[in-house]
Amino acid sequence: MKTIEKTRFDTRLTKEQKEFFEYAAVIGGYRSLTEFVLVSVEERAKQIVEDHTKIISSKRDQEIFFQAFSEPQKPNEALETAAARYNDLIKS
Repeated sequence: MKTIEKTRFDTRLTKEQKEFFEYAAVIGGYRSLTEFVLVSVEERAKQIVEDHTKIISSKRDQEIFFQAFSEPQKPNEALETAAARYNDLIKS
């Protein structure tokens, strides 16, 4: 059986913050404040990473798109064959 290595994370809260978070945990149906905090932080972290990944992918896609226009490549043999077949179909 694989053991999961755990670590500790400590933080200080104001009394008001702790009471507010505990209230949210109770009405949210969480078993404890710890569970509420861990689930909430993990969900938010996933969203941040996903948003960042989308931005990086989007920038990369933009570069590829604009490079295709600024430095067009010659069509390969398969594309030339397909174009010829298309032209033949249109003429008939």
